[in-house]
Amino acid sequence: MEIQRRLAKNLVRLRDERGWSQEELADQAGLHRTYVSGIERRVRNPTVLVLERIARALKVPASALIE
Repeated sequence: MEIQRRLAKNLVRLRDERGWSQEELADQAGLHRTYVSGIERRVRNPTVLVLERIARALKVPASALIE
C-alpha cells in the first residue's frame, strides 16, 4: 500500500478511535481543518514536522501514522 494511503487510513482510524472530528484533530495539532482533510483525501503531502504535530496531538509515535 502506498504511503499516502497508509497515512490517510491510519489518521482516520486514530482520529475515529478518539471520537474526534477533523476540526478537533486540527485544533489539537495546531493545523487548519482543511489541511487535515487534504491529508485524509491524499491530496496533501505533509512534512515530517506536520506528522510530528499530528502524532503528538494523537499521543502516538509518528511511526504509527505510516505503519
